[in-house]
Amino acid sequence: MRENNYTDRTEYPPAGTVYLVGAGPGDPGLLTLRGLECLQKADVVVHDRLANHQLLAWSPQAELIDVGKQPNHHPVPQPRINAILVDEARKGKMVVRLKGGDPFVFGRGGEEALALSEAGIPFEIVPGVTSAIAAPAYAGIPVTQRGLAVSVAFITGHCAGSEPLTLNWQALAQGVDTLVFLMGVQSLACIAASLMEAGRPTDTPVALVEQGTLAGQKIVVGTLEDIADKAVDIKPPAIIVVGEVVRLHAALEWFSPSPEPSLAG
Repeated sequence: MRENNYTDRTEYPPAGTVYLVGAGPGDPGLLTLRGLECLQKADVVVHDRLANHQLLAWSPQAELIDVGKQPNHHPVPQPRINAILVDEARKGKMVVRLKGGDPFVFGRGGEEALALSEAGIPFEIVPGVTSAIAAPAYAGIPVTQRGLAVSVAFITGHCAGSEPLTLNWQALAQGVDTLVFLMGVQSLACIAASLMEAGRPTDTPVALVEQGTLAGQKIVVGTLEDIADKAVDIKPPAIIVVGEVVRLHAALEWFSPSPEPSLAG
């Protein structure tokens, strides 16, 4: 049997450190080992809505602070979240900021890290599996594939407040093979129309994956021309994949959603 060379990091920085931990795309089994270590040792866990709450079972010793946001509804504004992280760390606590996906992929982890840096608070980034690659993978869609796609872009599908979605559509339509839009369900019609206007063929395959990696995963496949009509029942959280790799979905779909076991045992 192959030896497992992974060893638990027993050395942690002094108390008063914040760990920005990526919780992964939803399936609790996709949390990293380092993320698990941090949850098991945390004094405080500041968690998001999209971080699977089953993971909190690994922190029975910790104070839990819910700062989850919903589309167009942010009960705890970002400046307040930053202040919570700073304040709890200054009390000498080991703080885990549990964020859905990866902290640095549209997770505002960079903003939180900057706030900690400016306050002189030590921190560590614990990368997580982003839904931008995991949700397509669970739908049987590789975001790159030899002969089909040698480039991929991750794009925000929504802007803060009521700002219109302003992107370099020409570059996206003609310069990148696979496009993965996060937080773009409400902008789907705009995205499809803008890509077609910029020169992407109308028959380009498109897939939406709702609740990727979870028991409620749902997939809708169409083209730029008809996806807005086909995906009317898709609700956030969902990702949008645009490109020829979507054609592999029928052959590579492997995941059969089933009830998730509880990590609490």
